[in-house]
Amino acid sequence: MAKPKVLVSHPNVPEAGLRLLQQECEVVVVQEASRDVILAAVAGVDAIFWCCKVRLDSQIIDAAGPGLKAVATMSAGYDHIDAAHLKARGIPLGNTPRVLDNAVADTAIALVLSVARRLQEGRHALERGTWVTGCPQAMLGVDVAGSTVGIVGLGGIGQAVAKRLKVFDVAKLQYCGHNPKPEAAALGAEFVSFDKLVDTSDIIVAACPSTPETRHLFNAQVFKRMKRSAILINVGRGDCIDQEALVEALKTKEIWGAGLDVMCPEPLPVDHPLIKLDNCVLFPHVGSATVGTRSAMATLAAKNILCALNDKPMLAEVK
Repeated sequence: MAKPKVLVSHPNVPEAGLRLLQQECEVVVVQEASRDVILAAVAGVDAIFWCCKVRLDSQIIDAAGPGLKAVATMSAGYDHIDAAHLKARGIPLGNTPRVLDNAVADTAIALVLSVARRLQEGRHALERGTWVTGCPQAMLGVDVAGSTVGIVGLGGIGQAVAKRLKVFDVAKLQYCGHNPKPEAAALGAEFVSFDKLVDTSDIIVAACPSTPETRHLFNAQVFKRMKRSAILINVGRGDCIDQEALVEALKTKEIWGAGLDVMCPEPLPVDHPLIKLDNCVLFPHVGSATVGTRSAMATLAAKNILCALNDKPMLAEVK
């Protein structure tokens, strides 16, 4: 009996996931993560292991043919996949939530500290020979201890961020979302409206997915309401922030600073104005980029596919 065929959409995938698939499947790994190469290779596959920035749209899904039984993305987010088309065809979609929570939360904390303590600006002063010594008012940052922190989206990542920030002796944790979270009680986090969170937070961490509701959630009007000493961190999705408005808010010191691990577009053009600002720290979307985390993500994505191919529920299925 022929083994089911699985297409892997990137040539550089953690071995842990590939080995798991290869035990039961014929695995086709594309040599280039491009739309044309994927379209040329996808016909006749039983499952798709998605792990690239190309959008998995209806054309690619339909090009796989009527035998397509499962799609798994090696990511928690799935806004780059036409989930509605998969649902219409009755094809389950798996993702990889929770296994990346700690790694992304670590990245958020790195951004908070970098922005609050002006570490990027300090490094630039070293490089430019403008480091001022002996001045008690030089390079003053803002305190994380005693601050009010607002988290937009208290899912797995938001909760992991909250746990880490508590040990920095923040004064208050608050969060917003559609509904209160039962996990918030153990974190000592208060459920508030988005408006109150924006108005009262010293540090805001966006850990929300990309949806029509969250697109440009942080815009010029919101920046005007934030404290001038406020810090905005984004480890969710780039389009949650109106980047043009953010540039203006940072240039005019309407807010203290920003730290972004996600942007629009990705990669960000090298001449983008955000790159030139000392009070904006940018990471190249490395939130989940640790050896252990990426291996865990690849393993879960592979298990999602194997479950579906064996007529079992996926371990992590997008509902």
